[in-house]
Amino acid sequence: MGLESYKRGREGEERAAAFLIEKGFTILERNFHSRFGEIDIIAMKDEILHFIEVKYSPKNDAEYFITPQKITKFVKTIDYYLLRKRWQGMYQMDAIIIKGEKISYLENISIWG
Repeated sequence: MGLESYKRGREGEERAAAFLIEKGFTILERNFHSRFGEIDIIAMKDEILHFIEVKYSPKNDAEYFITPQKITKFVKTIDYYLLRKRWQGMYQMDAIIIKGEKISYLENISIWG
C-alpha cells in the first residue's frame, strides 16, 4: 500500500468514526489487529457490538473492494476478538462505504451464494 492510499484510508476511517458517533455509536476500538486480519472500527450501540469494515474511494465503487476473501478474514478476526474479550452478547458485521462526499452505512453484511 502506498503512502497516498494509506492516507486516504485513514481519512476514510476518521470520517466513518465521526459518522458513527453522530449516529449514537460509542467507538470502542480502531484498527484491531490479529494474525487473521484487521477490523477497522469496533463500536457499540444499543448493547450490540458492531464490527465495521470501512472502504473509501474518491471515485470508484468502494463496495466492490469488500471481497469474499476479505469477509472470510473479517469473520476470523471477529471470532478471535469475541473469544479474547469473552463477549456473550449480540454482535453484527457492518460496512461503511465512502465514495467522495457520500457515506453509506450497510448493516449486517454477509456472504451469499
